Amino acid sequence: MSWRTFRLSEMHRRIDDALRAEQRRRFANPFEIQRLKKLKLAIRDRLAALARSPEQATAMRREH
Repeated sequence: MSWRTFRLSEMHRRIDDALRAEQRRRFANPFEIQRLKKLKLAIRDRLAALARSPEQATAMRREH
């Protein structure tokens, strides 16, 4: 596992933890939930691109 993959996996886990905590709140903020879900999806896409090709992951990062 490369350092980039490790860092992205860690970020994905932390965002998932934050998302679960927000969803457990009594009055969860739907905009925060949406923001966290989009961020989590973007990181998952980067991880998938990295698994395919490291060059493609770099190109995806430039698009965002």
